Amino acid sequence: MRGLIVTADDFGLHERVNAAVARAHREGVLTCASLMVGAAAAYDAVKIARDLPELRVGLHLVLNDGVASLPHWSIPDLVDARGNFEGTMFENGLRFFFLHDVRRQLALEIGAQFKAFAATGLELDHVNVHKHFHLHPTVLALILEIGPQFGMRAVRLPRERHGSRLLAPWVALVKKRLDGAGITYNDWVAGISSTGRMDEAALLALLARAPEGVLEIYSHPATEGAAPITPSMRDYRHADELAALCSPRVRRAIEATGAMRGGFADVFNFATTPEPIA
Repeated sequence: MRGLIVTADDFGLHERVNAAVARAHREGVLTCASLMVGAAAAYDAVKIARDLPELRVGLHLVLNDGVASLPHWSIPDLVDARGNFEGTMFENGLRFFFLHDVRRQLALEIGAQFKAFAATGLELDHVNVHKHFHLHPTVLALILEIGPQFGMRAVRLPRERHGSRLLAPWVALVKKRLDGAGITYNDWVAGISSTGRMDEAALLALLARAPEGVLEIYSHPATEGAAPITPSMRDYRHADELAALCSPRVRRAIEATGAMRGGFADVFNFATTPEPIA
């Protein structure tokens, strides 16, 4: 294995997530976090990231199952009156593809999230999308159009070993378009099929048969709490995932691979975000 990137998604979603990211980076093997710029605890996440200069931070674009960055009046076909994205991914996928006004509003929202990340002053290590919605060709096209204006150099390729064959053609299309745009990406990802269950046993088993190339492992760590962070996370084992990231056994297994570690910028040795284009 040439490179290993260990990422926490949903940075900024909740104070419990932010606390877990800080602990997993300071005490464990976490090297990256993907920031939800419009989430309730995003401001707290940015402060934490500024205090952790070796933590690489990317943009976790949210286009479903979350809160938009723009107000309802500017993207009325995407969100409800409270600014929450509406509709299922299937329904929205059809609307993104066929409806011009919806695509225009989608472009505005994607641009707003890139601008919000740039305003944090953090270096942009990578970009990925909540629920891997960049498998949708319209979403990917807009990211490839807008992202380079804000220094985007790397995008997560949701290619999992032994993953769903139904996704394989879409993953291949993403890879082809990233190659055409000159955007860096990981060879493999781990975390899709075990979402919410990336515990110590899962990580050790994964590392024991780690693939060649660059692997990104992502999970959703959070500290203990009385209630689910979101309704869709009611079955997530956040604390187990945090414990795995802080596990000495996992650390030793990672060291044994001899892989380059860090963020995308470290593994692929590129300079991070230049000044954004006005």
